[in-house]
Amino acid sequence: MAYQHTQIGTIIFVLVAIIIGIMIVVWLNSDNGYWIIPAATIIFLVVLLTLFGTLTVEINGNTLQCRFGIGLIRKSFSLSDITAVTTVRNPWYYGWGIRLTPKGWMFNVSGLDAVELTFTSGKQFRIGTDQPRRLAAAIQEKIDPPSE
Repeated sequence: MAYQHTQIGTIIFVLVAIIIGIMIVVWLNSDNGYWIIPAATIIFLVVLLTLFGTLTVEINGNTLQCRFGIGLIRKSFSLSDITAVTTVRNPWYYGWGIRLTPKGWMFNVSGLDAVELTFTSGKQFRIGTDQPRRLAAAIQEKIDPPSE
């Protein structure tokens, strides 16, 4: 495997842990009929963390793959379709998760740094990462291998 990195959404984990803590306190102090709301909220947040708490990026063979959490939400690209790769910094308002930005779709779990891919179709896709230079170099090496 040419590249593999999993970025953890630390801020997401901390915020969800705080909310779960609050929900546990509410649950323990609720009357008999109102425990379902905090319990459902805790279950929802655990599922949310499982699906979106991390972002893994892999380059394997001729494929670049990005997947959130356990991998139910993923996107794969053929490296032969990529014409350019650039390190970029996203504005804060692009946010985290799966976003449609003015530059195309974006997967991001934390931070503002990203790698922008440009495809033969002209479309673009951004991958948020805490290793932008390393990821860009790994992709560049695959799409433009050194001559022998």
